[in-house]
Amino acid sequence: MSGLKRRDFLRKATVTGLGLPLLSLFRPVVARSRGRFQPDHPVVISSGNGEQAVKKAMELLQGGSDPLDAVIAGVNLVEDDPNDITVGYGGIPNEEGVVQLDASVMHGPTHNAGAVAALENIRNPSKVARLVMERTDHVLLVGEGALKFAKAHGFREENLLTERARKIWLYWKETLNDRDDWLPPPPKEIEGDVRRLVETHGTIHCCAMDSRGDLAGVTTTSGLFFKIPGRVGDSPIIGAGLYVDNAVGAAGSTGRGEANLKNLSSFMVVEYMRRGLSPTEACLEVCKRIAEHTKLPRLLDESGRPRFNVKFYAINKKGEFGAGAIYQEGHFWVYDRQGPRKLPIPGLYKRRMHRK
Repeated sequence: MSGLKRRDFLRKATVTGLGLPLLSLFRPVVARSRGRFQPDHPVVISSGNGEQAVKKAMELLQGGSDPLDAVIAGVNLVEDDPNDITVGYGGIPNEEGVVQLDASVMHGPTHNAGAVAALENIRNPSKVARLVMERTDHVLLVGEGALKFAKAHGFREENLLTERARKIWLYWKETLNDRDDWLPPPPKEIEGDVRRLVETHGTIHCCAMDSRGDLAGVTTTSGLFFKIPGRVGDSPIIGAGLYVDNAVGAAGSTGRGEANLKNLSSFMVVEYMRRGLSPTEACLEVCKRIAEHTKLPRLLDESGRPRFNVKFYAINKKGEFGAGAIYQEGHFWVYDRQGPRKLPIPGLYKRRMHRK
């Protein structure tokens, strides 16, 4: 270093593009990791389909369970529910009529993570993701390998395509193109909610902090409706659909997975909280970043805004929580000292998005 002393080099070094002293990046982390902020009550937050998830997770947290045990048990209720067509058993299949599930988990105290993608015939991918974390030296298993791993650990294969999900898929297939040989069913054979459900999209995210200040999170989904077989979205990708830093906070997402994959969105929510933004501010800042990075004309409406929506949910080390979306719509669930309640999700834009 041409005679420059090591401590002088570190003091003068900067991070390219940020203009920040290198050591300054670590000071906030050190301060938080010493327990400067100690919550006195657990907090659980979830996406709009997580009412039962937050209640179950809080029940376990109040009994002293690890936060990862709590959130996985919470989302298992949704994975097992055939009436939720976006997660687990009863989830909408891919374009060939096959249900493929994705999930990820992350444990704050150990900073360990596990995930599965394109998993077939196993209704609780979040449980398999945890086993990937605990019983392998890997983070992500996919497809046939994930299935074999689950079966090795005693998971039972079953048909995840319910009759309701099959009818939704078949209606989509029969009305997709007027130039193929599939004919639409008679109107009387279409269940009242089939048309509406074809337009539905969803996932469940749940994250929590216990009374010791330890964090964990899980995101699980059946993925994009009628997707190309093998498509994997953000839900099983650490940093995209889920991220936890036990010194800072936890975040997860639902919505267009491709946007989160391109922006490592959940990681960025946590990083914005590290810089001092509140959970809601951090979520909306990432929404702004996604909107600015959306350049493809097919993904933009006539005003230049994204045609899709993405929603984020976050908790920081202080026990503060928040959510944010590109378009203000829907709600999320939280359970803290005030009990369980449903809250609206703030949006970067207030008007409802344009649909393709």
